[in-house]
Amino acid sequence: MLAEGAVLTGYFEPVYRGALERSDRYPAPVYAVPEGWQTGQSFASRTEIVEKNLLAGRELAWLTSPLDAFLLQVQGSGRIALPHGSELRLGFAGKNGHPYVSLGRLLLERGALSPEDVSMQALRAWYDANPEDGAKALLENPSFVFFKPLEIAPELGPIGTSGVPLTPQRSIAVDPVATALGSLIYLDIPDADTPSRLCVAQDTGGAIKGPGRTDLFCGTGDIAGEQAGKLFTTIRSYQLVPRAGL
Repeated sequence: MLAEGAVLTGYFEPVYRGALERSDRYPAPVYAVPEGWQTGQSFASRTEIVEKNLLAGRELAWLTSPLDAFLLQVQGSGRIALPHGSELRLGFAGKNGHPYVSLGRLLLERGALSPEDVSMQALRAWYDANPEDGAKALLENPSFVFFKPLEIAPELGPIGTSGVPLTPQRSIAVDPVATALGSLIYLDIPDADTPSRLCVAQDTGGAIKGPGRTDLFCGTGDIAGEQAGKLFTTIRSYQLVPRAGL
């Protein structure tokens, strides 16, 4: 099964500095699910959550920047490097049911980013240079992700939607309506920096919609984040299926 003109992007497991208590250095919270909330239920929008402080008391950790907390939600999982050397791993626990709006796309449409440099690095540079406008822009994404602590061996990747740890450079996120989880997918990538490869569909994502739309899990930390932030290319993807009669 061939998907022509499919779009390949990247995601990763970030590592952010943080703490278990709020302070001037760590002012940006990440949250557990709302009290009494059940999977599949809708909840307030991002603006309502932030402006009405609807998740007070549900904080799992505090990060150095609201952008870090926002990007942790975009990636869906991450590691928090705590002050005394320990690490807290957080995984996806649910979302509020509102549609996802890409911050990068908003900035591109407004001319704040150029089409040649739509990357996580460029987005962060813009945010750092425009903190007030940046705070307002974050609220334009009504989608909000909740987290849960994870007990996983440090050498393993985060847990994907399929329930198993993701493998760097081999696990991909897909639209499960178009591609079944567990499918073997060969990515034909016309990019010298990202060789073609065989991957397994093990994850999903709010922005991953449609046949062939694919997000490559690049790994953990800054190097993986640099690759993921720059990865945006058109590919051909082939879903491997059993041969008839075998």
